[in-house]
Amino acid sequence: MRVIDDPTQLRSLALGWRRDGRVVALVPTMGALHAGHLSLVRRARLDSTHLIVSIFVNPLQFGPHDDWARYPRNLEADLALLEPEGVEVVFVPTAERMYAIGARTRVVVDEIGDVLEGARRPGHFQGVATVVQKLFNLSLPNFAYFGEKDAQQLAVLTRMARDLDTGIGIVAVPTVRESDGLALSSRNAYLSAAERSAAPCLWRALSLGARLYREHRTGDPAVLLGLMREVVEREPLAHLDYLELVDPATFSAPGPLAVGAVRIGSTRLIDNLRLDHPSGGFPPPPGARAVGRQARAG
Repeated sequence: MRVIDDPTQLRSLALGWRRDGRVVALVPTMGALHAGHLSLVRRARLDSTHLIVSIFVNPLQFGPHDDWARYPRNLEADLALLEPEGVEVVFVPTAERMYAIGARTRVVVDEIGDVLEGARRPGHFQGVATVVQKLFNLSLPNFAYFGEKDAQQLAVLTRMARDLDTGIGIVAVPTVRESDGLALSSRNAYLSAAERSAAPCLWRALSLGARLYREHRTGDPAVLLGLMREVVEREPLAHLDYLELVDPATFSAPGPLAVGAVRIGSTRLIDNLRLDHPSGGFPPPPGARAVGRQARAG
């Protein structure tokens, strides 16, 4: 496993792999890795011959009141987790290497990036889209892997990859959860013991919505949302930011994807659940594993 901090070196390696017909997979992360990240890595490993994981706490996607400075960082622990996973390259650039002095270019995905998380965190999705497009340019992947937990991010990046004709397949990987349903997140480390006990209230609300939807017990989105919001509001430590039903591709309302954000103490958590899909997740994308198998066989 090679650890690289030089963007030019990464691009040179990736160009060589692609010229040789290899299937390259990219897993972008901000570090503080956990089992959710490793599920992305393992899925990408199955689909590819060469696997790149990036670790970069991207300053562009944090607003002035966000937690960039205190976001958990432990590169040594992250590398220890990745070492046995068959990762060829871990890309660990500094902000100075990723963004040239005076850089002013941003990637903007209108409409999808303007609502919910985009409205509450202005500039967030510009930062996400910009850094991911730069990672695409440097690593030249056939496929890139993102968790379903960040559903709006997934929609933004899927649209960006399509609109900019990248030819890169965006693969959604199911959310990994604790036994009580709480979605794994690096920010869970901020929770006190009492806050951790309260945190699954959002998952319980989403699960209630899925059950009522699938049992056809309410077809009115407003009624369904009201019942779901009551679950969160009954938790004294939880402060609901939003809970909505949206289309998973466009994030327009209404739709079959329940998305929510809740603040537990000083920690803001997000989660989502597909009400119209038995697994609660996203239908699997075509092609990635077949392409990876063919390349490895060749």
